[in-house]
Amino acid sequence: MPADPVVTRFEVLGPVRVWRRDAELDLGFPQQRALLALLLACAGRPVPTGELLALLWPGRPPASAPNVVRRYLGALRRLLEPELPPRAPGRRLLRRPGGYLLDAAPDEVDLLRFRELTRQGKRAAATGRAETAALRLVGALGEWRGPVAMGIPAAAREHVQFTALGRELLETARLAADAALLCGRAAQVLPALRRATALDPLDEPLHARLVLSLAACGLQAEALAAYEEVRRRLAADLGTTPGAELAAAHTRVLRQDVGRLTAGPRVRLGRQAPAVRVGPDPRDADGTSGAAPAVPDRTASAGHARLPPDPARFTGRAAELEWLTAAWDAAESTVGTPAAVLVGGMAGVGKTALAVHWAHRAGGRFPGGHLYVALRGSDPAGRAVQPEEALRTVLTALGVPAARMPAGPAALTGLYRTLLAGRRVLVVLDDAAGTEQLRPLLPAAPGCLALVTSRHALPGLVASGARPLRVEPLPAEDARAMLAGLIGDGRTAAEPLAADEIVARSGRLPLALAAVAERAADRRMSLTDLAAHLRATRGTLEAFADPGGTADVRAAFLGSYRLLSPEAARLFRLLPRHLGTDITPASAATLTGLPVRGTRRLLGELAEAHLITEPAPGHHTLHDLLRAFAAERAEPAERAEPAERAEPGERAEPGERAEPGERAEPGERAEPGERAEPGEGAEPGEGAGQT
Repeated sequence: MPADPVVTRFEVLGPVRVWRRDAELDLGFPQQRALLALLLACAGRPVPTGELLALLWPGRPPASAPNVVRRYLGALRRLLEPELPPRAPGRRLLRRPGGYLLDAAPDEVDLLRFRELTRQGKRAAATGRAETAALRLVGALGEWRGPVAMGIPAAAREHVQFTALGRELLETARLAADAALLCGRAAQVLPALRRATALDPLDEPLHARLVLSLAACGLQAEALAAYEEVRRRLAADLGTTPGAELAAAHTRVLRQDVGRLTAGPRVRLGRQAPAVRVGPDPRDADGTSGAAPAVPDRTASAGHARLPPDPARFTGRAAELEWLTAAWDAAESTVGTPAAVLVGGMAGVGKTALAVHWAHRAGGRFPGGHLYVALRGSDPAGRAVQPEEALRTVLTALGVPAARMPAGPAALTGLYRTLLAGRRVLVVLDDAAGTEQLRPLLPAAPGCLALVTSRHALPGLVASGARPLRVEPLPAEDARAMLAGLIGDGRTAAEPLAADEIVARSGRLPLALAAVAERAADRRMSLTDLAAHLRATRGTLEAFADPGGTADVRAAFLGSYRLLSPEAARLFRLLPRHLGTDITPASAATLTGLPVRGTRRLLGELAEAHLITEPAPGHHTLHDLLRAFAAERAEPAERAEPAERAEPGERAEPGERAEPGERAEPGERAEPGERAEPGEGAEPGEGAGQT
């Protein structure tokens, strides 16, 4: 959009207001104001006429409704551009096929500023920069001035777009509180937390953060009063008691176990009070009074809570193993703080193998034992494990008989955390679907470590203190050593050039190397023949999915792909048409036909799912095997014409583009982004393998 000589500001995160220069505009009838609010809530995309009609007439609109909407929109167009000649289309309120678009720059609309700052805060949180995350997220909440779209008819404010914005604000408030508590800026987030809890008086996670933030600012009496108020409201309105998260926050305040975050450093207040028991007495957990709860042992515990065997042919990853040990040492030196580490990377890169191998190496550091839960967050063939199911599994491993387990996830979480109190236990949570699935399973006691693997961005987990580790494909030397370990040193030594080609064409991906090794198990196929087969099937995953084998690259990638939004999935399928190695928002927009701003958001979603990488802000790359998978998933109309791809090790020209006829919106250009989150998940069938 051309620069506007008249500075205009639009607000929808509170009262609906518009300014031209320094003068606030009279937006006219409430219905007219409601139409503008919906256009602002959908900033960046056209709003179908039918949606505008449904906003003003939630039931069946009268026959005259389309004309009324056109009159209101015409009045808004003249209001926004009073110098506009009669019948001129203008450049603010634009007619689009089937609807209307309000064209505004990102810095003109409070909602767009809020979303950009929130995006930056999430990226900062996911890369461990808690202070930057807190500043950005608190800045985003500074755009929020009250209930969304105030000043429009009450019925219109019930529209799904406005209620969704309310949920978006509450989620950002929760993330801001996590980051602020972590870095000592609780006072900065308190005003927004008070507004957020007033907006949703029954949101327990939000109230838990308010209680902790008040205590962190030294307002212990007010923190206890806030807890008591929400406890009474839950009892009166829902007939329930506070859940595990809110109850745990209350307990921490009673123990004075919340650091006073004033001048920056976190300081413990006083001595820790005796542990508060939740659920059955842990001394009776095995049914015998006075007996200690069972120790979860990696060889003796049953079911999915048993740690898988140490991978027999684990190769490389020396730097990552050293990082994990250093992260635990640093966390252990932080008094009174439970620790969590998030291990992530693309499907098949070996996250589970790394986590399990380190768990076995570090066994002596956790005399309380090991717990392992396969959460199946990216299982292409089934659903993710529900928190209650996972809790019952670990409680069984801890020696709690099924008959003595309480009902409901809150009580199960309380019992689980009580049993871990005062013990040093390593909890491996493999292939997590999201933060909400994880929260009940995270130990709350100092001395315990949650080692999480996930393919999904978990900014809430990182903002609350988890240290992120991103796992990349193996270096070439380690990948060759892994291949030799799988098929035998003698075979790779006898055909070194073929072995190097196999490593290159496998993208140095452990799961792909394992799949190739299964093919090579038939000694009638030489490595030279196998390399020729990979060369002949270049651009497909045919060689990496043996129906009779256990390593299936296609299935692993499918587990990540199926969780994408439809728009991000379409962009992913189109990426093989981009022949260059450097994918920017502007070049990707030529594929989607969308504005650069919208395409940038979709690239962010792909990066968060580790389906692309972001080696530099605003510049993305696509792994060769993921490119092949995307090409396989593409619809006929989405497929590129056959084109020569660079051989492994060769670089395509950085300026290459596909489909030059498709263009980004005029005037749009790519803006520098922030780095993608380090930390996604566990592969289907990984278990203890190097996959």
